[in-house]
Amino acid sequence: MQKPKLIIVVPCYNEQEMLDYTTRELSAVIARLKNAGKIGEGKILYVDDGSKDTTWSLIEKHSKEYEEVCGLKLAHNVGHQNALWAGLEWASVNGDMSVSIDADLQDDTNCIDEMVDLYNKGIDIVYGVRKERKTDSVFKRQTALFFYRLVRSMGEDMIYNHADFRLMSQRALKILMAYPERNIFLRGIVPKIGLSTACVYYDRKERIAGESKYPFSKMMALAMDGITSFSLRPLQCISIAGICMILLSFIAIIYVLFTYNFGHVAWGWSSILISIWLIGGAMLLSLGVIGEYVGKIYREVKRRPRYFVEKIVDGDKEETLGKDW
Repeated sequence: MQKPKLIIVVPCYNEQEMLDYTTRELSAVIARLKNAGKIGEGKILYVDDGSKDTTWSLIEKHSKEYEEVCGLKLAHNVGHQNALWAGLEWASVNGDMSVSIDADLQDDTNCIDEMVDLYNKGIDIVYGVRKERKTDSVFKRQTALFFYRLVRSMGEDMIYNHADFRLMSQRALKILMAYPERNIFLRGIVPKIGLSTACVYYDRKERIAGESKYPFSKMMALAMDGITSFSLRPLQCISIAGICMILLSFIAIIYVLFTYNFGHVAWGWSSILISIWLIGGAMLLSLGVIGEYVGKIYREVKRRPRYFVEKIVDGDKEETLGKDW
């Protein structure tokens, strides 16, 4: 029986400080798996998401030095989720299974062995799940906890403390590629695939070089995408909020009439309190939530391509694409 081919997909954006270390570590993982007879072939697929530093030059260099290294250079920056999608799409055609991992290798590469073992036992999707968040600040830890609880309260099935470190079989990847949406949130899409799943648990390490590519603003944007891409609850909450505003308005009216009868109210104060603060605030909040959904519809109906590949490099072979764009 032919042994499976593993492709490790690594999205990269300005990761020049990490690539030497990452390549050595992942090459050692592939060599270990091959020597143990768990895989027949392994590839490290770097996806350069429009980096502005020397990331692509290093990928080309490593591709010539390491036979297992190859790379996709995207024509421009499309964001982490789209870059990861590009790598997974390539892996769905060229491999039997794929492991996605960030270039900083804060996720434990030793878990890849356990993931492959589970794949060889027939598991299609294996999630890498953090045991704890000791390396995170208190603020990041609490906001992450709040996000997962919020998403679950809206009826969505997400794996707690799981990011994008996972193994997927070719069968699972083919199903994933059938999802047509442009507002991609893989942590929410993958659990919807079904098939057989398992989890491996690990302790996340500190980043050894470079800076995080997910500051607070990007984390908030990702969280908003996650909520609005998979749940209609925020829209439903608008109706509930409207009912609550009406009830609060009645309470405010009773309070205003009470104070008016005792002569403790300024002329015009009641109308400002009820109309501006309650109704105005509720309308602005409602419009903001609806605007998020309208914006997503706007992006979806245009059906723009998720990405364009400018170059593909694999060893001494390099192909430049898109010359006729």
